[in-house]
Amino acid sequence: MIVEEDNDLKVGMEVQSDSEAYNLYNSYALKRGRIRKDGSNNIRQREFVCSKQGFYMDEPGEMNKLNRLETRTGCEAFVRFTVNNGTWTISCINSSHNHELAKPEERQFLRSGRKIPDGHGSVISSMVDAGIGPTKSYFFLANEVGGAENLGFLRKDATNYLQQKKNKMMEAGDAQTLLNHFKCKQGEDPNFFYSIQVDQDNRMTNFFWRDSRSKFDYDCFGDVVCFDTTFRTNKYNLICAPFVGVNHHWKNVLFGCAFLLNESTESFVWLFESFLESMGNKQPKTIFTDQDKAMENAIAKTFPNARHRLCTWHISKNATQHLANHYANPEFKRLFNKCFYGCLSEMEFEASWNDMINKFNL
Repeated sequence: MIVEEDNDLKVGMEVQSDSEAYNLYNSYALKRGRIRKDGSNNIRQREFVCSKQGFYMDEPGEMNKLNRLETRTGCEAFVRFTVNNGTWTISCINSSHNHELAKPEERQFLRSGRKIPDGHGSVISSMVDAGIGPTKSYFFLANEVGGAENLGFLRKDATNYLQQKKNKMMEAGDAQTLLNHFKCKQGEDPNFFYSIQVDQDNRMTNFFWRDSRSKFDYDCFGDVVCFDTTFRTNKYNLICAPFVGVNHHWKNVLFGCAFLLNESTESFVWLFESFLESMGNKQPKTIFTDQDKAMENAIAKTFPNARHRLCTWHISKNATQHLANHYANPEFKRLFNKCFYGCLSEMEFEASWNDMINKFNL
């Protein structure tokens, strides 16, 4: 790479690849731009432009749902590279921005300036593998380096890093084996249903399936569904998410199961829509889940007529964690369990609850 000592860009500078061209311009601008290719689909010219280039355009006929703050200014700053025989040469530059540039202390938070070093990435991965969430891992690292401003990346970058790592880790052979298993089961059971979601790189990410017995049980006992995401697989740390019900013998029955890469609203919407499709679009009357905002949003969208409630098991587990000091008191535990299990009417529950609140000054 040919770079002047003053680090300014000049016509005639040469680099050897797309990534070197981006890094050259990335010293003061974000990655956006236009690419021109020849008949053989090889890049012959590329422009890198400022992140404030152009303006956001709303779709015609649609109302803007949010009063979004406009961050683009129509900035026309850019650098153009011309590619010839593998050499990238700067052929044109406009270095004039029509807006105030980011301050030195702000530049690390520009999208193109944020990067998770390998060392920090290893720490985040190790902590998550040990059962510590990405948010706590991020704040641990921030504390170690004297504040989040010294990390050089944001909390959401840590989550994205883990997601990208998980995507790359999914071996094509294992995913194909699972797909072949689904096809085999469908050959044995014509009513076997499966659905697979792929990402933008056409990699398989989320999986859902149910057999004909699950469909029969759901037709009979599907008024109430319990959906749980507390289980994990060993190799890929995928979320194992079963749909469970109770039959007329008070035994658990499985309505379906899923493997999910993440617990995002988008993943849950895809899963619940796949579940509904597999069940002839019959919605449950009540669905019990853990307390999760993404799940709550997805249920409101896909099961609008269902009552969404929290599992007593999860409530009890959360109580032991968040009310540990009170829960150690036998009297508190007695009153709490009475509210939980021992009230036969709404009036009795309200009286018991208020008694507990007043007695322990909660």
